[in-house]
Amino acid sequence: MTLIDKPWQNFTFVAFDTETTGKYPLESEICEIAAVKWQEGEIVDTFHTLLKPSQPMSEEVIKIHNITNEMVKEAPLIENKIGEFHQFIQGAITIAHHAPFDLGFLAIEFEKANLSLPEEPVICSSLLSRKMIKESSNHKLQTLIRVLKIDGGQAHRALDDAKACFSVALECFRRVGENETLSSIFMQQGGALWWKDYSMESLLEESKFQHLIRAIKDQKNIELIYEGGSRPGKPRVVQPIGVVRNPNGDFMVAIERGDDHTKRYMLDKVKSAKICM
Repeated sequence: MTLIDKPWQNFTFVAFDTETTGKYPLESEICEIAAVKWQEGEIVDTFHTLLKPSQPMSEEVIKIHNITNEMVKEAPLIENKIGEFHQFIQGAITIAHHAPFDLGFLAIEFEKANLSLPEEPVICSSLLSRKMIKESSNHKLQTLIRVLKIDGGQAHRALDDAKACFSVALECFRRVGENETLSSIFMQQGGALWWKDYSMESLLEESKFQHLIRAIKDQKNIELIYEGGSRPGKPRVVQPIGVVRNPNGDFMVAIERGDDHTKRYMLDKVKSAKICM
Protein backbone atom coordinates (compact mmCIF):
# COMPACT_ATOMS: atom_id res chain seq x y z
CA MET A 1 0.00 0.00 0.00
CA THR A 2 1.35 3.42 -0.96
CA LEU A 3 0.73 6.57 1.05
CA ILE A 4 -2.11 7.77 -1.19
CA ASP A 5 -3.95 4.45 -0.82
CA LYS A 6 -5.04 5.52 2.66
CA PRO A 7 -8.50 7.10 3.26
CA TRP A 8 -8.56 10.76 2.27
CA GLN A 9 -9.87 11.76 5.71
CA ASN A 10 -6.50 10.69 7.19
CA PHE A 11 -4.64 13.46 5.37
CA THR A 12 -3.90 17.11 6.09
CA PHE A 13 -5.04 19.38 3.26
CA VAL A 14 -4.09 22.98 2.51
CA ALA A 15 -6.25 24.87 0.02
CA PHE A 16 -4.54 28.01 -1.22
CA ASP A 17 -4.96 30.85 -3.67
CA THR A 18 -2.79 33.59 -5.12
CA GLU A 19 -3.64 36.93 -6.64
CA THR A 20 -1.15 38.33 -9.13
CA THR A 21 -0.21 41.45 -11.07
CA GLY A 22 -0.74 39.72 -14.43
CA LYS A 23 -1.30 36.47 -16.28
CA TYR A 24 2.14 34.96 -16.63
CA PRO A 25 5.00 33.94 -14.31
CA LEU A 26 8.30 35.85 -14.75
CA GLU A 27 6.45 38.79 -16.35
CA SER A 28 4.12 39.24 -13.34
CA GLU A 29 4.30 38.91 -9.55
CA ILE A 30 2.22 37.60 -6.66
CA CYS A 31 0.47 40.33 -4.68
CA GLU A 32 -1.53 38.15 -2.26
CA ILE A 33 -1.29 34.60 -0.89
CA ALA A 34 -3.81 32.89 1.38
CA ALA A 35 -4.43 29.35 2.55
CA VAL A 36 -6.59 27.28 4.89
CA LYS A 37 -5.44 24.08 6.58
CA TRP A 38 -7.84 21.17 7.19
CA GLN A 39 -7.10 18.31 9.55
CA GLU A 40 -9.29 15.65 11.16
CA GLY A 41 -12.53 17.12 9.87
CA GLU A 42 -12.03 20.83 10.52
CA ILE A 43 -10.15 23.96 9.51
CA VAL A 44 -7.29 24.26 12.00
CA ASP A 45 -5.23 27.18 10.67
CA THR A 46 -5.13 29.96 8.09
CA PHE A 47 -2.40 31.90 6.31
CA HIS A 48 -2.83 35.27 4.65
CA THR A 49 -0.60 38.08 3.46
CA LEU A 50 -0.65 40.90 0.95
CA LEU A 51 2.66 41.39 -0.87
CA LYS A 52 4.29 44.47 -2.34
CA PRO A 53 5.13 44.03 -6.04
CA SER A 54 8.21 45.67 -7.53
CA GLN A 55 6.06 47.69 -9.97
CA PRO A 56 2.69 49.46 -9.60
CA MET A 57 -0.30 47.39 -10.68
CA SER A 58 -2.39 48.39 -13.69
CA GLU A 59 -6.00 49.51 -13.37
CA GLU A 60 -7.01 46.50 -15.47
CA VAL A 61 -5.54 44.11 -12.89
CA ILE A 62 -6.89 46.08 -9.92
CA LYS A 63 -10.42 45.75 -11.34
CA ILE A 64 -10.09 41.95 -11.20
CA HIS A 65 -9.04 41.47 -7.57
CA ASN A 66 -9.73 44.93 -6.07
CA ILE A 67 -6.29 45.03 -4.47
CA THR A 68 -5.06 48.59 -4.91
CA ASN A 69 -1.51 49.91 -5.02
CA GLU A 70 -2.28 51.78 -1.80
CA MET A 71 -3.24 48.51 -0.07
CA VAL A 72 0.14 46.91 -0.84
CA LYS A 73 2.23 50.04 -0.31
CA GLU A 74 3.41 48.91 3.15
CA ALA A 75 3.02 45.16 2.56
CA PRO A 76 6.04 42.85 2.95
CA LEU A 77 8.09 41.74 -0.03
CA ILE A 78 7.53 38.16 -1.15
CA GLU A 79 11.07 37.15 -0.19
CA ASN A 80 10.18 37.96 3.42
CA LYS A 81 7.02 35.79 3.43
CA ILE A 82 7.57 32.91 1.02
CA GLY A 83 9.44 30.84 3.62
CA GLU A 84 6.52 31.18 6.02
CA PHE A 85 4.08 29.96 3.37
CA HIS A 86 6.44 27.11 2.42
CA GLN A 87 6.45 26.00 6.05
CA PHE A 88 2.64 26.30 6.27
CA ILE A 89 2.10 23.74 3.49
CA GLN A 90 4.80 21.28 4.59
CA GLY A 91 3.55 17.69 4.62
CA ALA A 92 0.08 18.62 3.37
CA ILE A 93 -1.77 17.71 0.22
CA THR A 94 -2.23 21.09 -1.44
CA ILE A 95 -5.36 22.13 -3.35
CA ALA A 96 -5.96 25.07 -5.67
CA HIS A 97 -8.60 26.02 -8.24
CA HIS A 98 -6.93 26.02 -11.67
CA ALA A 99 -3.87 24.83 -9.76
CA PRO A 100 -1.36 25.04 -12.66
CA PHE A 101 -1.68 28.84 -12.59
CA ASP A 102 -0.79 29.10 -8.89
CA LEU A 103 1.88 26.39 -9.05
CA GLY A 104 3.62 28.23 -11.88
CA PHE A 105 3.97 31.41 -9.83
CA LEU A 106 4.82 29.77 -6.50
CA ALA A 107 7.37 27.25 -7.82
CA ILE A 108 9.44 30.16 -9.15
CA GLU A 109 9.35 31.92 -5.77
CA PHE A 110 10.30 28.76 -3.88
CA GLU A 111 13.28 28.25 -6.19
CA LYS A 112 14.36 31.90 -5.89
CA ALA A 113 14.42 31.43 -2.11
CA ASN A 114 16.32 28.11 -2.40
CA LEU A 115 13.35 26.26 -0.93
CA SER A 116 12.67 22.71 -2.09
CA LEU A 117 9.53 22.11 -4.11
CA PRO A 118 7.02 20.05 -2.10
CA GLU A 119 6.97 16.36 -2.98
CA GLU A 120 3.31 15.74 -2.13
CA PRO A 121 0.80 15.48 -5.01
CA VAL A 122 -1.50 18.41 -5.77
CA ILE A 123 -5.27 18.48 -6.26
CA CYS A 124 -6.90 20.87 -8.72
CA SER A 125 -10.46 21.53 -7.56
CA SER A 126 -11.36 22.74 -11.05
CA LEU A 127 -10.29 19.48 -12.71
CA LEU A 128 -11.92 17.39 -9.99
CA SER A 129 -15.19 19.34 -10.12
CA ARG A 130 -15.54 18.66 -13.86
CA LYS A 131 -15.91 14.98 -13.05
CA MET A 132 -17.79 15.21 -9.76
CA ILE A 133 -20.05 18.30 -10.10
CA LYS A 134 -21.61 17.72 -13.50
CA GLU A 135 -24.71 19.77 -12.74
CA SER A 136 -22.63 22.96 -13.02
CA SER A 137 -22.75 24.75 -16.39
CA ASN A 138 -19.03 25.51 -16.08
CA HIS A 139 -16.37 24.97 -13.48
CA LYS A 140 -15.26 28.48 -12.66
CA LEU A 141 -14.98 28.96 -8.91
CA GLN A 142 -17.71 31.60 -8.75
CA THR A 143 -20.12 29.37 -10.69
CA LEU A 144 -19.44 26.43 -8.38
CA ILE A 145 -19.99 28.67 -5.35
CA ARG A 146 -23.48 29.47 -6.66
CA VAL A 147 -24.32 25.89 -7.65
CA LEU A 148 -23.21 24.46 -4.29
CA LYS A 149 -24.61 27.42 -2.31
CA ILE A 150 -21.25 28.09 -0.68
CA ASP A 151 -20.49 31.33 1.17
CA GLY A 152 -17.89 32.64 -1.27
CA GLY A 153 -17.05 35.87 0.55
CA GLN A 154 -15.35 38.46 -1.68
CA ALA A 155 -14.58 37.08 -5.14
CA HIS A 156 -10.97 37.21 -6.33
CA ARG A 157 -9.54 37.82 -2.88
CA ALA A 158 -7.14 35.10 -1.89
CA LEU A 159 -8.44 34.07 1.55
CA ASP A 160 -12.10 33.88 0.54
CA ASP A 161 -11.19 32.06 -2.66
CA ALA A 162 -8.99 29.60 -0.73
CA LYS A 163 -11.89 28.83 1.62
CA ALA A 164 -14.30 28.41 -1.30
CA CYS A 165 -11.79 26.23 -3.13
CA PHE A 166 -11.61 23.90 -0.15
CA SER A 167 -15.41 23.77 0.15
CA VAL A 168 -15.62 22.74 -3.52
CA ALA A 169 -12.88 20.14 -3.06
CA LEU A 170 -14.53 18.74 0.08
CA GLU A 171 -17.84 18.33 -1.75
CA CYS A 172 -15.98 16.48 -4.51
CA PHE A 173 -14.25 14.24 -1.94
CA ARG A 174 -17.60 13.34 -0.38
CA ARG A 175 -19.07 12.52 -3.77
CA VAL A 176 -16.13 10.23 -4.49
CA GLY A 177 -16.93 8.56 -1.16
CA GLU A 178 -16.52 9.31 2.54
CA ASN A 179 -14.30 6.25 3.03
CA GLU A 180 -12.49 6.32 -0.30
CA THR A 181 -8.73 6.68 -0.63
CA LEU A 182 -6.76 9.68 -1.77
CA SER A 183 -5.73 7.54 -4.73
CA SER A 184 -9.40 7.31 -5.77
CA ILE A 185 -9.66 11.10 -5.74
CA PHE A 186 -6.64 11.45 -8.01
CA MET A 187 -8.12 8.83 -10.31
CA GLN A 188 -11.27 10.96 -10.67
CA GLN A 189 -9.11 14.03 -11.29
CA GLY A 190 -7.30 12.26 -14.12
CA GLY A 191 -4.03 11.96 -12.22
CA ALA A 192 -2.05 13.98 -9.70
CA LEU A 193 -0.28 17.26 -10.36
CA TRP A 194 3.29 17.63 -9.07
CA TRP A 195 5.16 20.75 -8.00
CA LYS A 196 8.35 19.60 -9.77
CA ASP A 197 6.61 19.86 -13.14
CA TYR A 198 6.37 23.64 -12.62
CA SER A 199 10.06 24.16 -11.88
CA MET A 200 11.63 27.01 -13.86
CA GLU A 201 15.13 25.92 -12.84
CA SER A 202 14.78 22.67 -14.77
CA LEU A 203 14.12 24.69 -17.95
CA LEU A 204 17.36 26.59 -17.41
CA GLU A 205 19.31 23.40 -18.04
CA GLU A 206 18.91 24.14 -21.77
CA SER A 207 20.69 27.24 -23.12
CA LYS A 208 17.87 28.16 -25.52
CA PHE A 209 15.50 28.51 -22.58
CA GLN A 210 18.07 30.51 -20.61
CA HIS A 211 17.98 33.11 -23.41
CA LEU A 212 14.20 33.03 -23.48
CA ILE A 213 13.78 33.54 -19.74
CA ARG A 214 16.42 36.28 -19.62
CA ALA A 215 14.65 38.08 -22.48
CA ILE A 216 11.37 38.06 -20.53
CA LYS A 217 13.04 39.49 -17.43
CA ASP A 218 14.93 42.14 -19.44
CA GLN A 219 12.00 42.85 -21.80
CA LYS A 220 14.08 42.11 -24.89
CA ASN A 221 13.23 40.48 -28.20
CA ILE A 222 14.53 37.09 -29.26
CA GLU A 223 15.26 35.50 -32.61
CA LEU A 224 13.33 32.25 -32.57
CA ILE A 225 13.63 29.15 -34.74
CA TYR A 226 10.33 27.36 -34.29
CA GLU A 227 9.36 23.99 -35.74
CA GLY A 228 5.70 24.85 -35.98
CA GLY A 229 3.24 27.39 -37.31
CA SER A 230 3.12 28.63 -40.90
CA ARG A 231 6.92 29.09 -41.25
CA PRO A 232 8.52 26.08 -39.58
CA GLY A 233 12.29 26.26 -39.25
CA LYS A 234 12.54 29.89 -40.39
CA PRO A 235 13.79 32.63 -38.02
CA ARG A 236 11.28 35.04 -36.57
CA VAL A 237 11.68 37.88 -34.07
CA VAL A 238 9.30 37.81 -31.12
CA GLN A 239 8.84 39.63 -27.84
CA PRO A 240 8.37 36.93 -25.18
CA ILE A 241 5.88 37.85 -22.47
CA GLY A 242 5.72 34.75 -20.28
CA VAL A 243 6.47 31.06 -19.97
CA VAL A 244 3.76 28.71 -18.75
CA ARG A 245 4.57 25.23 -17.52
CA ASN A 246 1.59 23.00 -18.22
CA PRO A 247 0.88 19.27 -17.88
CA ASN A 248 -0.41 19.29 -21.46
CA GLY A 249 2.73 20.96 -22.81
CA ASP A 250 4.85 23.94 -21.75
CA PHE A 251 4.52 27.07 -23.87
CA MET A 252 5.75 30.62 -24.31
CA VAL A 253 3.39 33.53 -24.87
CA ALA A 254 4.89 36.10 -27.24
CA ILE A 255 4.13 38.78 -29.83
CA GLU A 256 5.79 38.34 -33.20
CA ARG A 257 7.29 41.43 -34.80
CA GLY A 258 4.65 43.00 -37.04
CA ASP A 259 1.74 41.46 -35.12
CA ASP A 260 -0.44 43.13 -32.51
CA HIS A 261 -1.65 40.02 -30.68
CA THR A 262 -0.10 37.27 -28.59
CA LYS A 263 0.54 33.72 -29.77
CA ARG A 264 1.46 30.51 -28.00
CA TYR A 265 4.71 28.77 -28.92
CA MET A 266 5.07 25.22 -27.60
CA LEU A 267 8.48 24.86 -25.98
CA ASP A 268 9.06 21.38 -27.38
CA LYS A 269 8.98 22.94 -30.87
CA VAL A 270 11.54 25.67 -30.08
CA LYS A 271 14.74 24.71 -31.90
CA SER A 272 16.76 27.77 -30.86
CA ALA A 273 16.30 31.13 -29.18
CA LYS A 274 18.80 33.95 -28.80
CA ILE A 275 18.45 37.50 -27.54
CA CYS A 276 18.45 40.19 -30.22
CA MET A 277 21.25 42.67 -29.60
